[in-house]
Amino acid sequence: MSAEVLQTQLIKRWPEALLGKLDLVFPNGPYLAQGKSDIEDFYDPPFYEWFQYSQDYQVVSNFENCLAYIEDYMIKHGPFDGLMGFSQGAVISATLPGLQSQGLALTKVPKIKYVILMSGGKFGGSVSKFACPKLAANAFSSPVQCPSLHIIDEKGQKTMLSFIEKIEKM
Repeated sequence: MSAEVLQTQLIKRWPEALLGKLDLVFPNGPYLAQGKSDIEDFYDPPFYEWFQYSQDYQVVSNFENCLAYIEDYMIKHGPFDGLMGFSQGAVISATLPGLQSQGLALTKVPKIKYVILMSGGKFGGSVSKFACPKLAANAFSSPVQCPSLHIIDEKGQKTMLSFIEKIEKM
């Protein structure tokens, strides 16, 4: 995925009533994507990743560097109220509030107020074939006090608008 692809997809699919309520920023992940991408037939590279997995998904590389990259980006381009991510970006976005509350990540930026997660999951877990970085192992050890919206398919637009309206009142 790339920032350009995500931005194009959201602007094309989301109604203006929703987009008008958000001030969206689309950074690329810090690493060039490894291997073939599912979107190569529709979009031109380059494509990016936030971190990398081994071929069997049992080893995560560059996770700590990714956290530093995100924090640096937030310092330079923020402040940001929340995070939104798709796929790998959703995995990172889901993990960051827990790490931040434990003082393990994003210690130099304001507290994340909400996350919007699209087609993502979480590191590790009993049903996941994906490894969990050591630093992220306790990200969900206690309830994370951060509202989250999980979008699985295109029907999530109406739910998202309702979520944003609630966040605006916070």
